[in-house]
Amino acid sequence: MGDSGDRAGPPPDSRDDDSGGHERAPGTVPDGRADGTESPPDGRADDHAHLASVVDAWAAAIVANDADRIAAYMADEWVIVSESGITDRDTFLAFVASGDLTHSAMRAITPPRIRVHGDTALVTVRITNTAHYGGRRFDADEWTTDVFVRRDGHWRCVLSHITPAAPPQDS
Repeated sequence: MGDSGDRAGPPPDSRDDDSGGHERAPGTVPDGRADGTESPPDGRADDHAHLASVVDAWAAAIVANDADRIAAYMADEWVIVSESGITDRDTFLAFVASGDLTHSAMRAITPPRIRVHGDTALVTVRITNTAHYGGRRFDADEWTTDVFVRRDGHWRCVLSHITPAAPPQDS
């Protein structure tokens, strides 16, 4: 996840994206590979890399506040679950399209944990973001888990779940 939406980004399923985009948080350690990357446990490195790219591009679309680009990453049945309940795809996209909901920053502060199980994938990452809703600014530090399904060769998110991150113990 990048911290700006100024890059156009590839189409959601472009395998030509070489951006990588993930910034490893200071003090985190990869799982031991010499090149500093994390190896997927099921050996599906192509799916792992592709999903990481999809997640980065989706975050860029969110920061660009482009409802059509955001929608390209969502399945029709997508919902987001948060402390306020469940919001469906059409409602979320309508907030973005109207300008009532905007994002000015979104940054991964941990590497994504990506697990592929056949045509289903789970992506969990801690992010910080800045959103504006109803004229008020909201800064969030949260864990997100996205459930993707592969349909006709394309990964689409069917569910996003966000949980506020606990503040550091020394604060």
